[in-house]
Amino acid sequence: MDHAADAYRTDLMTITRFVLNEQSKHPESRGDFTILLSHIVLGCKFVCSAVNKAGLAKLIGLAGETNVQGEEQKKLDVLSNDVFVKALISSGRTCILVSEEDEEATFVVASKRGRYCVVFDPLDGSSNIDCGVSIGTIFGIYMMKDGDEPTLNDVLQPGKNMLAAGYCMYGSSCTFVLSTGAGVNGFTLDPSLGEFILTHPDIKIPKKGKIYSVNEGNAKNWDAPTAKYVEKCKFPKDGSSSKSLRYIGSMVADVHRTLLYGGIFLYPADKKSPNGKLRVLYEVFPMSFLMEQAGGQAFTGKQRALDLVPKNIHERSPIFLGSYDDVEEVKALYAAEEKKE
Repeated sequence: MDHAADAYRTDLMTITRFVLNEQSKHPESRGDFTILLSHIVLGCKFVCSAVNKAGLAKLIGLAGETNVQGEEQKKLDVLSNDVFVKALISSGRTCILVSEEDEEATFVVASKRGRYCVVFDPLDGSSNIDCGVSIGTIFGIYMMKDGDEPTLNDVLQPGKNMLAAGYCMYGSSCTFVLSTGAGVNGFTLDPSLGEFILTHPDIKIPKKGKIYSVNEGNAKNWDAPTAKYVEKCKFPKDGSSSKSLRYIGSMVADVHRTLLYGGIFLYPADKKSPNGKLRVLYEVFPMSFLMEQAGGQAFTGKQRALDLVPKNIHERSPIFLGSYDDVEEVKALYAAEEKKE
């Protein structure tokens, strides 16, 4: 890659231009989706700026309230949530919003209502803010089902019904990864322009990876297939070299690395959390959608993750996602376990 030439590239594919190009492939589209995405992008730019200034602006301390999950809320969580809720409502294109930070879904008033439902985690991994580890925003977009009045059923749809999903990672650079159902593309924020530029076109995850990513501190509570898989990563019986362990503890950062370098990310169920820890609607579904779009797989231990039908908005699920062949191995171990029973 010629970085010197890159620095003076004048034909920049911005995210706005990219989405408008996609829109032009659908002559029937009215531009609503494009407007919605531009509001999400603006929210991400705002949060990126707030995250960068967090240490200086004393935004880091606890806001003193706890959210639905019983986690103490950081000031930045509260700020990010407000930013996204306001940005999404003001787009005039949404009808229901589900945020990790809010116990109830937000129903948009009729005068500002559109046909899209957005599920999001405004600041995932926020316990890592204080030590400068990458954090991010995760989102998924559904179309409201038929009917005039939005109901909770409009968001309680399987992940395969999502129209688009993505995340924005606030790390050494600010990266926005998006899929609208036709592959995955990555954009990087150019701070001098204030624009996201296409830097990772058509991301494809390697078919097999050399990295596994899991919180091994929970090992004593794992079920047999998970324990066997991790054992196999460390002590392969077929003479192949063992996998490397990389675990950041920030889902956006761990999934981003998995997407680019290959390998597997797992957050299994265990005795302490029999339903897993990650939330279906705004963590498991968007990341599974991106993985499948990039040629990988996502599995819950029982079924394809995107086939899951959530029963409530903050439902949790185990998840194994990443390179196709690596997830295939996990599926085989669960199938073998099922036969025993």
